[in-house]
Amino acid sequence: MHLLNPTCDGIPVGLLFSDCSPTAAVEATQAAASELAISEVNEAGGINGVPLVLCRVPVGGRPADYLRAAETLCDVHHVRTVFGTHMSDSRKAVLPMIEGRQALLFYPTLYEGFEYSKNCIYTGAAPNQNCLPIARYLLKNHGPRGFFIGNNYIYAHESNRIMRDLFEQAGGEIAAEAYLPINAPDDALAAVMARLEQAQPDFVYSTVVGNDTIRLYRAFARTRLRTRGVPIASLATNESDLARMGADIAEGSIAAAPYFASLDTVASRRFVAGMQARFGPDMAVTSGAEAAYFQVHLFAAAARASDTLTIDAVRDRLWDVAYDAPEGRVRLDAGTHHSYLWPRVARADTRGVFQIVEAAPEAVRPEPYMVEHCLEDRTTEHV
Repeated sequence: MHLLNPTCDGIPVGLLFSDCSPTAAVEATQAAASELAISEVNEAGGINGVPLVLCRVPVGGRPADYLRAAETLCDVHHVRTVFGTHMSDSRKAVLPMIEGRQALLFYPTLYEGFEYSKNCIYTGAAPNQNCLPIARYLLKNHGPRGFFIGNNYIYAHESNRIMRDLFEQAGGEIAAEAYLPINAPDDALAAVMARLEQAQPDFVYSTVVGNDTIRLYRAFARTRLRTRGVPIASLATNESDLARMGADIAEGSIAAAPYFASLDTVASRRFVAGMQARFGPDMAVTSGAEAAYFQVHLFAAAARASDTLTIDAVRDRLWDVAYDAPEGRVRLDAGTHHSYLWPRVARADTRGVFQIVEAAPEAVRPEPYMVEHCLEDRTTEHV
């Protein structure tokens, strides 16, 4: 029996986000949203009267640093529920330890799919929930010829493989793929821009993440392609990136995600207001933050419904609960441990704000393994 380890103070839960990683800006939004959700759970009475106790330790910028921090949370602070990690290499570094400690990791970030662990709950978008919508949109509105740019790590390579399959299925063409190291040198970025100019694509698909995103978009803004209206599209670029690059650079860029801060619903407005009231008006609100927020509430709902405060009992209840998240009503899929989410496509306006241009009519069942995928197949949107 693996307890959630309640103490006289409450049930310890850990956050695993870094303030010095390449993706620190968006991780800050995820940490903030997690804190907001934990405070809301406690204000509502905690877990049947038992509060959640937030545990956080410093996390460096490398995958090994996330592992050390996770070990400290589990072994020193006796945490058995961890919310966090962002990049795939940090998740993969942590997950074997989580499995060995019989803990639960809630992972709130889109990723490349093709993974399962009974000790991991995936609340970010699976490939069918973002790759399919953005591929359809680009082919319909911009043309068949793309140029792929990514960072040289697993997420970029796998996401680009899926996107290449989708475009080629539909008669599209990928002019070239280019991969940059994390924190790429300026000359490497300049060389990719030169290749871009020569290729003359209809759109650029970016799997660049973190600080390199800002540099890529700024470099692209100086090309002739940008003046022609060729867009950069991405699944990873988010509101924190747009704020850092500036509206003039961000305008026209395209993204796909289950949530954008501009979503005009009561739940979304309440979430944005709560984030900015607690953390200041400059706090960016991202899709990753929204997933970090609702996963805490899903965990709390499952824990309240459990007969005992054990990992097994809570995990068994996770498949029975749902939550009215800012993006819409969400729930988990027992077979894959991924989430039913609401795919959307957005374009940045003249203020550098993502405005939604397409949206699924209801939550879409996750298909993390993309065993069969076709741009014309929309059956998974009716669940």
